Amino acid sequence: MKIFSKAQIYEGDRLTTERQNITSTDLMERAGTQIFNWIHMRMQGAQVPIHVFCGIGNNGGDGLVLARHLITHGYNVITYIVNCSDKRSKDFLINYDRIKTVTKEWPKMLSCGGDYSDIVIEEKDIIVDAIFGIGLNRPPNDWVQKLFQFWRASKAFILAVDIPSGLYTDKAVEDENAVVHANYTISFQSPKLVFFLPETAKYTHQWEVLDIGIDRDYLMQTETEVELISKFEVLPLYRPRQKFSHKGDFGHVLIIGGSYGKIGAVNLASKAALSSGAGLVTAYIPKCGYHSLQASFPEAMVITDDSDNAISNIDFDIEPTVIGIGVGLGTAEETAKAFEAFLKKNIVSLVIDADGLNLLSKKKSLLSLLPEKSILTPHPKELERLIGKWTDDFDKLKKVKTFSKKHKAIVLIKGANSITVFGDKLYINTTGNPGMATAGSGDVLTGIISGLIAQGYEPLAATIFGVYLHGRSADISLEDFGYQSLIASHMIETLGEAYIDLFKQPEQEQPQEQEQE
Repeated sequence: MKIFSKAQIYEGDRLTTERQNITSTDLMERAGTQIFNWIHMRMQGAQVPIHVFCGIGNNGGDGLVLARHLITHGYNVITYIVNCSDKRSKDFLINYDRIKTVTKEWPKMLSCGGDYSDIVIEEKDIIVDAIFGIGLNRPPNDWVQKLFQFWRASKAFILAVDIPSGLYTDKAVEDENAVVHANYTISFQSPKLVFFLPETAKYTHQWEVLDIGIDRDYLMQTETEVELISKFEVLPLYRPRQKFSHKGDFGHVLIIGGSYGKIGAVNLASKAALSSGAGLVTAYIPKCGYHSLQASFPEAMVITDDSDNAISNIDFDIEPTVIGIGVGLGTAEETAKAFEAFLKKNIVSLVIDADGLNLLSKKKSLLSLLPEKSILTPHPKELERLIGKWTDDFDKLKKVKTFSKKHKAIVLIKGANSITVFGDKLYINTTGNPGMATAGSGDVLTGIISGLIAQGYEPLAATIFGVYLHGRSADISLEDFGYQSLIASHMIETLGEAYIDLFKQPEQEQPQEQEQE
C-alpha cells in the first residue's frame, strides 16, 4: 500500500474533482459519508452520546458532514465548532449551513479562550476529533491543548478523522499535550507515515483506511516515497520452485560469526537460512563451537577458524552465494583485524548484523569496502553508532537515507514497524509483535534474508520479504506461546507456516494496532 505525502494527498484531491467533474464540496460529502457509514455499521443506532468537535477548515467540514448524517439517522449527537480563527474554508461554511437545515440544535460555538465547563463528557461517550487535518503546520494554542487534555481526562473513546489533531504528517511533535491521543483513526485513502514511527505511533492506538474514491489512475501511477508492506505486497515477490530443481539451484549461505558463549547466534542464523529455502548452509565459527553446532544442527556444514574462542582469520575455500556476518562475532582486536581483511577481499553479497555493525561503527572507513546493496540490520543502538544521534524520528530517517545513498547500502531499521531504507525509499513492515523482543530474534532475521538472497532474490526484495516472513512467523508462533514465552527458535519452526500463509484466502481486514517489538 502506498503512503502518500501531504502534497500528494492535496494533488489527488484536486485531480479527483477535475477528472470526476465534481466539486471539492462533493468530495467532502463523500468523505464524511464514508465515516458515517463506518460508524453506523458498528453502532446500529445505539444512543451513546457522540460529541463531534469540528475545526473551521476542511477537517471540520468532514466532521460537519458526519454530524449531519448522524442527526438525520437519529443518533444522539452534540456538535461543536472550535472557533480559533476567522479563516474558515469554503467547504466548511457550506456544510455549516447544511447542518443547520436538519436540526434546531445548531452547533455550539467554542471560542478560543472561552469557557467550556458546561460540556459534560462521560467515559461511555464517543468523541469525534475533526478539528485539524493534515494541513496543520504549527502547534495548537494553549486553549486548544487544554481542550485535548479535557478529552483525555474524560476517558471517552476518541475517534480521529483522517489524523489525530495536533499531529503533523511530515515533522515531529513539539509537545505531546498538544496532540489528541486517539483510540482509533479513520484515515482517508491511505495511512499516514506518522502512524508507524516510534515517537508518533502512540497518538493513535488503531487505524483504518477508508476509500473515498480518489482518482484510480492517480493512485496507481503516482510514485510514493513510502510503501506499507503486507501480504499483498510481498506475494508478487515470491519465487515458486520447479519440479526438477535441486539444492544447487537455491544457493549456498555462509554464516560467519560466533565466539565463546555465543555459538547459539550462528546456530539460529544458520537454521533460519536453511528453513527460509537456501540449498546449502555453511557456518564459519571458532573451534569452541564445532561439536555443539554439528550436534544441534546436522544439516549445516561447519568450517572452523584456527582460534579456539574467537574468529581471528576468515579463510575458506567454498564459493558462497551470500554471506551473513556478525552474529555472535564479538569485537576483540584479532576479530576486528580478521573482519577488515575479509572485507578487503570479499566480492560476495553481504548481510551484516550485530557485531559486524559494531565493527563498522568503530572504523567507519570500512564502509567503503562494502559491496553495493549490502544489507545492514541494526537495532536502535547499533544504528546510532553508525549514523550518529538524531533529534527525532524524521531526523533519523533523513540520516539513514543519506547514509544509504552514500554507501549504496540497504539499511533495515528494526523495531515494531521495521523500516527498510534504500536511497530515498522507505518500506514499512506490518507483521510482528512484542514477543519478538527476545534474544536471537535478529539472528533469525539475518539467516532468513541471507537464505532468500541465496535463492536468487534481489537484495532489496530479500530484505522486504525476509522482514515480512520473520514477523509473520512470530505472529503464527504467538498463538501457541504468547508474548512472554515466544523465543527465537519458535520463529524458525513456524517459518514454513508463514510461507503457506501467503496463499491462504484473506480473512476480513482487521484494523492495524501499533505494538512494540
